[in-house]
Amino acid sequence: MNDAPKTAAESHIETLMEQLEPGSDRYRVLDVARRFKSSWVELGEELLRVNQGSLYQHWGYASFEEYCQKEIRIRKPTAQKLTRAYRFISKEEPQLLTEKSPLTSVPDYRSIDLLRQAREEHEFSEEDYATLRQTVIDQERSHPTAVKCFKSLAPEPEPDGKERLRLYKKALSAARRLSDAVEQMNDVPPGHRDVLYDILKWLDAETASATEDVSSDNG
Repeated sequence: MNDAPKTAAESHIETLMEQLEPGSDRYRVLDVARRFKSSWVELGEELLRVNQGSLYQHWGYASFEEYCQKEIRIRKPTAQKLTRAYRFISKEEPQLLTEKSPLTSVPDYRSIDLLRQAREEHEFSEEDYATLRQTVIDQERSHPTAVKCFKSLAPEPEPDGKERLRLYKKALSAARRLSDAVEQMNDVPPGHRDVLYDILKWLDAETASATEDVSSDNG
C-alpha cells in the first residue's frame, strides 16, 4: 500500500473526478493524468487527442494551454513535450508501445523528445542519431545521460544577426590592433602586409553589412 501523501495536483484532479461521470472523455484524461509519473505514454496520447479535437473547449477552457495548466496541472512546455514525444514514438518507434516490447518501461518522455529534436529540428547525421538512439532506447540510460549525449552531438547553431555582428566587430578590432603593430615593424614582408590589408578590408565590409542587417531587423 502506498501511504505517500498526495500532492496538491493529485488532490485537485481527484476532486474534479468526483464531479464527473466515470468513463467520460474528461474523466479518463484526468485519471491518466493522476497516474502521469508511471504512464506518460497514456497521458501523451490523451492530451494529443484532446488538443487535436479541441475537446477542452467543451469543458470550458479557451485554449489547450489553459486546460493543461488549470485542470491537468502541468505547464505548457511539459504538455508540448508529452504530445510531441507520443507523436514521435508512435511514428518512429511503434514497437515500444506494444506489449511485446523488450524494454521494462518506455524511456523518459524528455529523452524521447531529445530524439525528436535530433531528427526534426537539429538534423543530426544518421550516425549521430543512431548514437543518441542507442543511449535512449537500446541502453535505457537515464535522462541526464541522454542530455549529455545530445549536447555532445548537437551541431553548433548558426549565430543570429546580433551575435554575427558582435563577432565581426571583435575580429575587426583585433585585426586593427595587429595592423597598427605591424606598421611599426620594418622587417615584415610586403606580401604579409597585403594579406593583412585584405583581411581588414573584408572584415570592415562584413561588419558594415551585419550592422545594416541588424538595423533592418530592429526597424
